[in-house]
Amino acid sequence: MGALRRRVALGMAVLGTSGLLALAAPGTAQAAAVCPGHEVETLRFSTGIVHVFRRGDYICAYTVPKASGAKRTMSVSVQARGSRPVVDKGRYKRRAGPVTVHAGHRCVLVKGAVGGGSVSSGWILC
Repeated sequence: MGALRRRVALGMAVLGTSGLLALAAPGTAQAAAVCPGHEVETLRFSTGIVHVFRRGDYICAYTVPKASGAKRTMSVSVQARGSRPVVDKGRYKRRAGPVTVHAGHRCVLVKGAVGGGSVSSGWILC
């Protein structure tokens, strides 16, 4: 009976700790669910933020608004040098994207927009 109580107590402790970690870093957990890999760039602009991730030869990006609310026009674009851009544009509440390109060792151009604000990275990750 004592062993069972210890196992239940351990299970509750693990669940409690994981819940605290989720509360402590909600943006990290959310970002990991959107794009794989590690964040390599954060492009801030007046109305939003573009998050850029790399995993091996692939680049993934998405745009989020600074203020939540009604649907608005948002976009994200990633272009590997020498290729056509991959674009997601529409009216969204939470985010545009993710979009992913195979960049290999090529530079990429990342763009994002929310409403009237926008950002362009220039050629990065060369």
